[in-house]
Amino acid sequence: MEHIITTKNLSFKYQSSEDTQQLVLKNLNLEFEKGQFIAIIGHNGSGKSTLAKHFNALLLPTEGKVYVKGMDTKDKNLLWDIRQTAGLVFQNPDNQIVAAIVEEDIAFGPENLGIPPDEIRERVEYALKVVDMLQYKDYAPHMLSGGQKQRVAIAGIIAMKPECIVLDEPTAMLDPIGRREVISTIKKLNKEEGITVILITHFMEEAVNADRVIVMDDGKVILDGTPREVFKEVKLLKKIGLSVPQVTELAYQLKEEGFDVPTDILTVEEMVRFLCQYA
Repeated sequence: MEHIITTKNLSFKYQSSEDTQQLVLKNLNLEFEKGQFIAIIGHNGSGKSTLAKHFNALLLPTEGKVYVKGMDTKDKNLLWDIRQTAGLVFQNPDNQIVAAIVEEDIAFGPENLGIPPDEIRERVEYALKVVDMLQYKDYAPHMLSGGQKQRVAIAGIIAMKPECIVLDEPTAMLDPIGRREVISTIKKLNKEEGITVILITHFMEEAVNADRVIVMDDGKVILDGTPREVFKEVKLLKKIGLSVPQVTELAYQLKEEGFDVPTDILTVEEMVRFLCQYA
């Protein structure tokens, strides 16, 4: 499989003050396959958002390398190509929406790339259709709900035609309805549009949807595997201050009480099927 993003011995330090530095990422070696849906989880301060900012060169490694489709993020001449390949969606959509009308906001990125007007119109319509927001193209963004704003922010990235979208806790500020809207959009981008998705999240139920889950703690990767492989490690996840999906927690508690329950149950449907065997 083709690797769209690769990190080699990646370490990163923030300058805390004039003479002190804080090591946030520690010698990370990761490969992300094209077309995958990857979730990265970890408690606050684990380094996951710092890592995300390396994927489109908002931050550059203190040591080591990050390659986006083979392009070194430290090469300033490749910056635009890197950011066209890997788009970044922030936690707060208000920080990403720049125009007074939805349609104009989606067009902003392609316009800055010098795309011809006819193609811009096609890209805007396509992007809005993908996120199911075409009917709101003439709306002012401030009139939209949080979930709708975030979908507009995602559409603005889609209009740039990236091969990879990195989403840094895009549902953290949303209510449950908004979260469902955004996660549905993310899944559609991955499964129907073939876009590689890297989702930074602290909602375990969102990570269940991924092909691969990476768990970070203190700037290092401590677990990396399928959701089923990762979330069955309940004790380890709890030790570093993370929860697991509620139904997985239920299975774990039943197992602790002596019931013969699989520890890798991820969904309510799986739990229902298991319990029905004993009905």
